[in-house]
Amino acid sequence: MQSNSKSNNKNNNKSNVNSSNKADERAADTVYAMDGQAADVMYPSLEDNMRYLSERLKPDTSFDIVYRVIEVGGRRACIYFIDGFCKDELMQKLLQYFIDMKPEDMPEDAYGMAKKATPYVEIDLKDRWDDIFYNILSGVFALFIEGYDRCVLIDSRTYPARSVSEPEKDKTLRGSKDGFVETVVFNTALIRRRIRSTELRMEMLNAGKSSRTDIVLCYMDNRVDHEFLNKIKKRIENIKVDALTMNQESLAECLYQRNWFNPFPKFKYTERPDTAAAQVLEGDVIILVDNSPSAMIVPTSIFDIMEEADDYYFPPVTGTYLRLSRFLIGVLTYFITPTFLLLMQRPEWIPESFKFIMVKEPSNIPLIYQFLILELAIDGLKLAAINTPNMLSTPLSVMAALVLGEFSVNSGWFNSEVMLYMAFVAIANYTQSSYELGYALKFMRIINLILTQLFGIYGYITAVIILVLSIVFNKTLSNKSYIYPILPFNLRQMAKRFLRLRLPEAKD
Repeated sequence: MQSNSKSNNKNNNKSNVNSSNKADERAADTVYAMDGQAADVMYPSLEDNMRYLSERLKPDTSFDIVYRVIEVGGRRACIYFIDGFCKDELMQKLLQYFIDMKPEDMPEDAYGMAKKATPYVEIDLKDRWDDIFYNILSGVFALFIEGYDRCVLIDSRTYPARSVSEPEKDKTLRGSKDGFVETVVFNTALIRRRIRSTELRMEMLNAGKSSRTDIVLCYMDNRVDHEFLNKIKKRIENIKVDALTMNQESLAECLYQRNWFNPFPKFKYTERPDTAAAQVLEGDVIILVDNSPSAMIVPTSIFDIMEEADDYYFPPVTGTYLRLSRFLIGVLTYFITPTFLLLMQRPEWIPESFKFIMVKEPSNIPLIYQFLILELAIDGLKLAAINTPNMLSTPLSVMAALVLGEFSVNSGWFNSEVMLYMAFVAIANYTQSSYELGYALKFMRIINLILTQLFGIYGYITAVIILVLSIVFNKTLSNKSYIYPILPFNLRQMAKRFLRLRLPEAKD
């Protein structure tokens, strides 16, 4: 806010004051408003305040910005609020209370009004216009009273929100069935419900010149890396964008700008409050962005991204099996199609007992083009599934299965072996919940297919080296190793990453 140009400040002051004397009196208190226009502290006169509010908010043009002039204890007053953000019953009771106040009950200043004469809990006092506009546009009820040098802000807002139902993406076989929603206050409450510690901190920031999007940093004060936490705060405060239009993705791009070409994810996203609470207790930082139903977890290694809640909702043996299966399937999704392509180029490398994997029918289209076409077709099916109405999803799924299954093989476009391996890859991608990791493996797999087709075994080895280097040289947001505890090596932590260890025993 305070970084806008002085030239804008001078130009806008001319239209916001009524006389040069008033401008001179308030010049020392000038600050910059959130949208780049100059603004001062409140005017002494209620009429001047109402005039300035009308110039900036344009209530006659914007139907949802409501103001009303009333009388409170014998003094003229005016209220401003956003229609749809305030609780109607509470507003009615507050207005009735203010209108019924007698002159002898009126406090002398705004502080007395807030502390003694306003029957509500969440009350604040502001005299800076940028703070006042920010609160009004966030849904806070603003009360201006003649003779008071500060505005009384009553936080009676309520946002349209859906229920905290289980998220569609992060489902589990066991565990809680609630999930984050688009209202950040509800999300912080879901974490507070699970961590009843005095060390839990919920720190509010905002970013975006126009959007002023609320961002909450959630962490345990006695466990977090404070150097990393301060780095995150500084980066958020220094974000120079007009709005976080894509919520968390916009924030992620602002926080991590180096090595953008590396497809492996630097953040872990979750819509589950239990997962977020567990990461907070491990010393990580949870970033909640208003209007987003998921939490960002930082810093994040590749092992953090591979973990899921089901690993901990089952006994240690079952949880270890699920985790190792996920790792193994993730590796197979990368290697299975390039390895098959390489073996079809070098059939003499196939052992006699595995000769059955050879392509039986003649290929009308080279295998490399079949794989690339199917890689694209699978993404097309995903996009179609997202945009297909629910009532049409079943018949279209049957049609897609027939067209891409039996008909595509019988028509000669694809070999059945290629369809089999690509079907495994398509299904196996859903064994882990991170879309970003799935697409990172997909891009690396396509690179391997192309290099194997062009250079044979040397291209295959080169592609594997590119994969390893992309993972090893990737860095977390804290600039630490992406593959810790392998590098640097820590045996105890590595056992925790690959095995689901049991909790300490309860002693008698």
